[in-house]
Amino acid sequence: MPTKTQSPLSAIRRSLISAPYAERTDLRGKTAIVTGTAPNSIGYETARTLARWGAKVIVTTRSNPEIIATRIGEEFALEDCTATIDSHPLDLSVASSVSSFASWYRATHGEYLDILINNAGIHLDLLSQRKEPHLSADGFEIQWRTNYLGTMHLTHALLPLLQNAGRDRGDARIVTVVSQLHTKGINAALFAPVVPYNSWTAYGTSKLALVHATYELQRRYAASDHVQSYCLHPGAVFTNIADKGLAGNPMLGTIRKTMAPIERFFLLTPEEGAQTQIHCATKSGLNGGLYYQKCRPTSSSPDSQDAKISERLWETTTAWANAAS
Repeated sequence: MPTKTQSPLSAIRRSLISAPYAERTDLRGKTAIVTGTAPNSIGYETARTLARWGAKVIVTTRSNPEIIATRIGEEFALEDCTATIDSHPLDLSVASSVSSFASWYRATHGEYLDILINNAGIHLDLLSQRKEPHLSADGFEIQWRTNYLGTMHLTHALLPLLQNAGRDRGDARIVTVVSQLHTKGINAALFAPVVPYNSWTAYGTSKLALVHATYELQRRYAASDHVQSYCLHPGAVFTNIADKGLAGNPMLGTIRKTMAPIERFFLLTPEEGAQTQIHCATKSGLNGGLYYQKCRPTSSSPDSQDAKISERLWETTTAWANAAS
């Protein structure tokens, strides 16, 4: 929660920024995975909060995730607070990395998983300068490969563990960070590339696909296995993701750094931006199969409401994930 004592400037900011906070929940006995937990990210703040509330938390980054676990542990030690944090590398764009992570988790943490937070993702080419897609090593547009295929490969690999927790403990959750930019995606692009290439459409389509996946997971596993599925827009957050999106444009990068204090004032902090996914992961009795923003359900795009498309996408993705494992 924000501190009670605020400077006048902080008070003005709070009056301008609507940032609800998730209600604290006792998570002792639960295990959570949070992907994409680099410093100054909503994933980092999510992992920190879940650990503070008592969960055993596994954090991931593409390289050296143990640094993140150590940093959280050191922060808690200064506060005389205990936490159980583990870590393992995970690159969602590489099938072997996803399979290795799932195998490691089973061997190290067993056959139960209570909470999976699919937070990791990329948004590249913010200026939409590319005329052709940047491809992953296995030939997919990189945002689709990372944001959608990688996330769903991981979800499929861990789904049996979530089902175990849901059936035996009564509640397991899959929380997926999407974006309001899923509205830029179109159903036709889920199955064939859009020509000419546009990086914003590609990004939006990867997030639209995750909304479809959320709804299909809910239809398939909520009633039978007590696995609830949620997707959300975290809000406009001041993080490092824009720096990566502006890679190759040093002048704009310099301008952004110069304007950072103003941008930081008007955007959500990573802690504030993490609240909706924390809410979806922890709020008792919260309805799944919905799209959340500011800790409340709201409407997703008309394209995302097509259940036949969701089913078709699920079947094609399942076939791909099984072949990739």
